[in-house]
Amino acid sequence: ILINVTFWSPRKWYTNNTFPTDYVPTVFDNFSTSVSVDGNTVNLGLWDTAGQEDYNRLRPLSYRGADVFLLAFSLISKASFENVIKKWILELRHYAQGVPIILVGIKLDLRDDKQFFLDHPGVVAITTAFGEELQKQIGAAAYVECSAKTQQNVKAVFNAAIRVVLQPPRPKKKKNSHQKNCIVM
Repeated sequence: ILINVTFWSPRKWYTNNTFPTDYVPTVFDNFSTSVSVDGNTVNLGLWDTAGQEDYNRLRPLSYRGADVFLLAFSLISKASFENVIKKWILELRHYAQGVPIILVGIKLDLRDDKQFFLDHPGVVAITTAFGEELQKQIGAAAYVECSAKTQQNVKAVFNAAIRVVLQPPRPKKKKNSHQKNCIVM
């Protein structure tokens, strides 16, 4: 499974359970590891792509061959939340149409931190209900909220992505239920 990840340093916090304190911007970073989910051992390829405008032309080059995307937004940033619709979903539909998406709300620890909001007046938290509504709006396969800093639900994010890829495709519903069949014998 190849996953394009918009998270920050997935290698450290997903595989080593550590949270990096320094940020070094890159065009993309990748890492591979084997994990077991629901009795299936999967070779998980993580691709951490840059979100900065400087990389708009390069980022889509890493999308080819992806089985699933983790589309992340900050639970403490209205602009980040709005960019899912304004920028990211448009880009993914253009360059990787049909690839399933897991919508991920990040910085859950800060959304639940009352002191953070006292220290940052004007910051508005994105609720779970808003995230779930956005999931429906963009047609994401799942919505998970997590905190890389506290590790809350981090593994659930990747497990959701793996499950989406491993599940068999659902049969498409017939549009016209009044369709007549013709049997020739």
